[in-house]
Amino acid sequence: MIKKPFIPPKLPPKIDYVSLIKEIGQAREALGELKGLLINVSNFDLLVSPLLTKEAVLSSQIEGTQATLEDVLKYEAEDKFSQDDRKERDIREILNYRRAIHLAIKELKKKPIGENFIKKLHFVLLDSVRGSNKDRGNLRRMQVYIAQPGMPMEEAIYIPPPIPELPRLLSNWEKYINSYQEKDVLVQIGVAHYQFEAIHPFTDGNGRIGRLLIPIFLYQRKILPYPVLYISEYFEKHRREYYDLLNQVSQKGEWESWLKFFLDAIRIQSQRTAAIIYQTKFLYETLKRDISAVNSIYAINLLDAIFTKPIITFASIKNKIKPKSYQTIYNLLEKFVKMKILEPLPGRKRNKIYIFPELLKILEETKNYDFVIKSKSIK
Repeated sequence: MIKKPFIPPKLPPKIDYVSLIKEIGQAREALGELKGLLINVSNFDLLVSPLLTKEAVLSSQIEGTQATLEDVLKYEAEDKFSQDDRKERDIREILNYRRAIHLAIKELKKKPIGENFIKKLHFVLLDSVRGSNKDRGNLRRMQVYIAQPGMPMEEAIYIPPPIPELPRLLSNWEKYINSYQEKDVLVQIGVAHYQFEAIHPFTDGNGRIGRLLIPIFLYQRKILPYPVLYISEYFEKHRREYYDLLNQVSQKGEWESWLKFFLDAIRIQSQRTAAIIYQTKFLYETLKRDISAVNSIYAINLLDAIFTKPIITFASIKNKIKPKSYQTIYNLLEKFVKMKILEPLPGRKRNKIYIFPELLKILEETKNYDFVIKSKSIK
């Protein structure tokens, strides 16, 4: 027996705020700590760019990509990859996610989040990658269903609303996400995230767009001064629970359990993001003092370059350093290696790849879920 398409109820839902008081308070406190840290960042690209790439990697991995953060950084440093076409497609998909974040920041200056807004993000996200043949930039024009690969509709886990319902549902979603009637803004984006995934407006890419909209919404509402909150790490770590709770809202209207999970995700990822930014900032200030011994006006340019892209080649940084002679760059690279700031990857005498191990360690350390810096140490 084929399940019927699910039509989510009109927003706003009735939320039991009393049951969420603790989670709302903790999530807001953690976001406040993160906001305070970000406000004092003078160069967002320097400290935030690797975090955006990390979020892009994790969000794409939920959808099945295999490329790692290191794969992406190496690809960008060399502007090429290997003969592994699948991995290159994965990397391009990740880079598209990052492009979509930058586009969203630009578009928010012109218009709020809405149907046209998400269509533009979708067009960029599916550019020449997996799903690019699935009507990129347009709402779906056929009935789809969610199931295990190769399974028929009879075995569907979820069947989204039929096509004629999309205009009404998206209009309601757009009004809700831009309204100021919900009692709490974090509950609002938690509800909006569920509703977006339930509507499933695109043939492909719904999960990535839905996750991307969370930090974008917090940025639009000035909860964060920059849309950096790698929420996908939490969803990936708790993937089964994430999908189960979304389904419980659809099946039983169980909003509170989903929202508690969502608010916990906001709290924990705010703490982790703050911890990474704090450590990155501390490392930058430490090395900025250390490189004064290099006695070169270009040393700070190289330092800035490796904080933005912690895997580099000569070719990838030559236009950023802009010295009078290319030999200056080679000399600087060797000095950074001697100071153990950079480390050349073995096996190459020409076209060397250099990694910045201390920053990569900071970015990767939150894979250990026991690693959390308490807010007191971030102040």
